[in-house]
Amino acid sequence: MIYTSIALFALTAALGLGILIKWLTKKDAPRSVIYSHGIFAVIALLLLVIYAVQNPDNFPKVSIVLFVLAAIGGLYMFALDLKKKASPLNITFIHALIALGGFVTLLLFVFA
Repeated sequence: MIYTSIALFALTAALGLGILIKWLTKKDAPRSVIYSHGIFAVIALLLLVIYAVQNPDNFPKVSIVLFVLAAIGGLYMFALDLKKKASPLNITFIHALIALGGFVTLLLFVFA
């Protein structure tokens, strides 16, 4: 289950990078990519939470906290997008850095 979560977070990161590149070049990312990014992130986070519930003595606490913070930022940016407003550059990069931190700490938890 945790390996599936890692794979989904990796896919989410790739989609997020695609969205970021489109955003920085002032182009619109396809809606399917934006929605897939969010859906895969939610599924990956849910799998990680299920793993934590099943392994209460040993789970990646820091990763979960960082991914939840990144999700809050992502929801904020998504809400702005629905209102046809651009996300502030600092929020976009903070979201990406927090998510990357969550991913790195998850990899360290599993493979270190």
